[in-house]
Amino acid sequence: MLQNTARYMNPKTASMALLLGGAMWGLFWMPVRHLEHLGLEATWAGVFIYSSTLLLLSPAIWINRRNIVDNWRNLIWSGAFTGAAFGLWTISLFYTDVVRAILLFYLTPVWSTLLGLIFLKERLNLFRAFGILFGLAGLVVVLSGGGASGGGEAHALADSIGSKQWTFLQNSGDWLALLAGVAWALGTMGLYKSDGITITAQLFAFMFGSLVLSLISVFLLNAGRGPTLAPDLVTTILGFALLTGFFVLPMIWLTVWPATMLSPARVGLLLMTEVVVGLASAAVFSGEPFGWRESLGAALIVGAAILELSGPQEPTGVAPK
Repeated sequence: MLQNTARYMNPKTASMALLLGGAMWGLFWMPVRHLEHLGLEATWAGVFIYSSTLLLLSPAIWINRRNIVDNWRNLIWSGAFTGAAFGLWTISLFYTDVVRAILLFYLTPVWSTLLGLIFLKERLNLFRAFGILFGLAGLVVVLSGGGASGGGEAHALADSIGSKQWTFLQNSGDWLALLAGVAWALGTMGLYKSDGITITAQLFAFMFGSLVLSLISVFLLNAGRGPTLAPDLVTTILGFALLTGFFVLPMIWLTVWPATMLSPARVGLLLMTEVVVGLASAAVFSGEPFGWRESLGAALIVGAAILELSGPQEPTGVAPK
């Protein structure tokens, strides 16, 4: 079923699916932070979540194994970059505020638009230009609010970048989130240009790339040390990681599926629903601020998505067969 759905999708349907996927992304920080509270380090949290999601996807992977093997060269591009984006962003949630991680990631429409202009020969229409301006204005409004307090490990691991008065990039989590946005723009360009690759194969590449990035991070940041877990919490953590996989799988599907049909710039703009949901959920459940600044920023970002949806229809990517 996963590999055939794209045949029946039009750009409007893909756009609406992407809005829903973005909203789900806005809640993803919650299971990640919960694993942290259970005592799991940042890099290992990703390993547990992505392994569990691949386990749930394994029956579909087996059915689509021939398509995966036949298209492994193309899958390396999309999987490496989308996986790196997911992995880097997940780790960034441990080292900076949820709000800052989400907003810095969503500079991605800028990178996506530049890539589209250079490599896909796209034209920058007025709706998209104003959409990007609205989105960037929303990011600036929120990010100008002051310092990041960071996640549970942020105070110990965040390093000061430049002057303390420069609030744009303050710690390692901010940089990871920014790099994740660049990687996402590159990865979605690969998804958009895919031809004859099933959605299941793309999901596999996405999650496998995320797992590989997290394993590399384990060796770079943890010197290859295993996770430090309280013996009585091992079963709880494994069960929760598997439960998180049931949330992650449809979230990724609602992201990858439309991204094979829509240009990277449109994908980046429509996924900004994550910003609104992320801001609101972080305010409610983690006590992060949500005042006039965050409200105005969210309104501008919603305006960016509305402008993008109101613009001219663009040629769709090649739907997987």
